[in-house]
Amino acid sequence: MKKSLWIALACVVCLAGNAFAVDRKFGVGLIIGEPTGASAKLWGPKNTAFQFAVAVSFQDESALHLHGDFVYHKHDLFDVERGSLPLYYGAGLRIKFFDADELIGVRLPIGLNYLFEDDPFDAFIEVVPIIDLSPDTDFSINASIGARYYF
Repeated sequence: MKKSLWIALACVVCLAGNAFAVDRKFGVGLIIGEPTGASAKLWGPKNTAFQFAVAVSFQDESALHLHGDFVYHKHDLFDVERGSLPLYYGAGLRIKFFDADELIGVRLPIGLNYLFEDDPFDAFIEVVPIIDLSPDTDFSINASIGARYYF
């Protein structure tokens, strides 16, 4: 499992550096909680973004956790003195790889994303209800904090 995690992480970092170094709309960093690992975010038009993670899940037993979400940011809910603090919400997919099995589920992330005013960093906290669809239907919740640096 460790080898798979490192290969997936290397792919995310290489693709990120090549595709989006000019825009500075692509960030990579860490996500800590359930799951824990590498996080990436690509900003799109009109307050939208794609979020990704290559991580380890420690829930029940260690497993490789991959997810991708499409999220929308609501910037006008919280007034902060510097930077901005949008609420984000959206939907995505999660795959967890155990020794011989995998779980496939739908993610519904809800979080807060602090965007620093003068620095290429962000910090976030999120809660994510998950509905697993395969091999069995099940419900779980992930919660994480993290930070990213934008190129």
